[in-house]
Amino acid sequence: MRREPFGMSAGASPLSATEHTFDGGSRYRLRDLFTPLDTLLASGGDPRLALDPDDRVNAYGCAASPEPELWNFASATASTISQMAYDRAALAREELMHKCLFDEVEIAFDARCEDMREELRGHLALSSRIDVVFSPSGTDSQLHALFVARAVLGAAPVTIVVGADQTGSGTPHTARGHHFSTMTAGGIAVRKDGAVTGLAGDSIAVPLIDMAAGLAADIAMRTDADAAVLRAVETSLAQGRRVLLQIMDSSKLGWRAPSEACLDEIARRWPRKVQIVVDACQVRLGRRRLRAYLDRGYMVLITGSKFFGGPAFSGALLLPKGLSRSIDRIGRIAPGMFDYAGRCDWPMAWTTLRSRFERRPNFGQWLRWEAALAEIGSYAVPGAFRARMLAELAAGIDSMIALSPSLRAVPTATEKSGADDEEFAQATIFPFTLLRGGKPVSIAETSAVHRALARDMAVEINGSAADRQVAAQRCLVGQPVRLERQDGAPQTVLRLCVGARLVTEAWSPDAMQTQRNVQQVLDRIAHVLVKIELLLDRGAVAAAPVKPAFEV
Repeated sequence: MRREPFGMSAGASPLSATEHTFDGGSRYRLRDLFTPLDTLLASGGDPRLALDPDDRVNAYGCAASPEPELWNFASATASTISQMAYDRAALAREELMHKCLFDEVEIAFDARCEDMREELRGHLALSSRIDVVFSPSGTDSQLHALFVARAVLGAAPVTIVVGADQTGSGTPHTARGHHFSTMTAGGIAVRKDGAVTGLAGDSIAVPLIDMAAGLAADIAMRTDADAAVLRAVETSLAQGRRVLLQIMDSSKLGWRAPSEACLDEIARRWPRKVQIVVDACQVRLGRRRLRAYLDRGYMVLITGSKFFGGPAFSGALLLPKGLSRSIDRIGRIAPGMFDYAGRCDWPMAWTTLRSRFERRPNFGQWLRWEAALAEIGSYAVPGAFRARMLAELAAGIDSMIALSPSLRAVPTATEKSGADDEEFAQATIFPFTLLRGGKPVSIAETSAVHRALARDMAVEINGSAADRQVAAQRCLVGQPVRLERQDGAPQTVLRLCVGARLVTEAWSPDAMQTQRNVQQVLDRIAHVLVKIELLLDRGAVAAAPVKPAFEV
């Protein structure tokens, strides 16, 4: 099988320039860095990142370059890249080109990745003892976590996935050590759901939706989530298996489970038999809570592309130092891991492990993380303002959804917030179902509304000039999430999402200007909800058959 360099997968066409040859027969081209920036930003990922040849957006509806006229309330799914982040990626590429005039591409690239690890730790207020493993996406990072867990536990674990009904679509595959797509980020063709050589195992799903909720339109979190997690862990250990427990903080609907009391019980009853990894890919948690997870020896999955609003995809696995020592001493490496990581993805301190991986710079992954770090760094506005703005937005959005005749809110369902949650004591994901005559609309129509929101629908809306103005505004909300029910038809929910960029752009030293900025955000959200009402009321999307666009 021919293996293409990580830098230019997904059919990119680099320009001619200098080539460098490295050990192991791998060849990396300086010329790849001269490829158009938009092409680089869309490279080095799996097929979800590929741009549609007609509308030039990826599976999330996002282009590779800034679209400032598009309102973005979709950070639980993906965000359009901001001009600030795009400019940082462009500058980072120029700087790497300059360094490559004096050093080999891979050496200069490796040094830059190490600098980014330090920058990320600084932004998240993490100790230098925390190691960072970069990856093309949060889904890839789940495979990295499974690889680490096998080394730490000394055996192939069974993966227990909490919130399996509200995590990424690739998780059912990665939890079992299987390929989650037909192509890796390195451009290597694989069979979706085929075993990743040396990683395959079993998994147990613990859904969070209350399948027996009363009315068909009701969606609620199950009340026995802790008990279900404890049963799954106890049963697995009784069978002589080790456990990788993937907990949720937070889910597609903004939920967190299991409770801290449940985690304490697991630690007390089964020390060193259960390795916990936190699915924090949304990064909707306070820095104190993040540090607390790591202090307890948990691995943590994060991305730069959800709450923080960097371009999809940019994943990372955070590891406490104790686990890092186990990894660098690992003996046999699962052969399939070589398809999902290159040397530069691992921290420089892991010299033994790194030496066994190919030198494969993934330029797309790197540039998306450069863009994400621009957003994360900009979020350093006063903590009091972050908390106050998120509280104002939460109250406003809750009120607007409650007043809408066509929207029904899905309640938040996390355990009681504490000091560790900081500004995230407030909800930042607001899921809702669409109603007509008090009953949920079809899955197909919900999906059609989601797509129509991102389009100028002025022509399709037969109404006043004001209605057409509302319909013309393009906006993104969180992709539909399909929810299965025990005794009823499946439902889908849409989500209004508050991301870091809204907070960053609203901040001003001038209190009056800040308040005007916050009000502008609320006005835009009201505009989005009015557009939804128009689309449903005028039947502008009901007649057109649309392939469902579920969260990918």
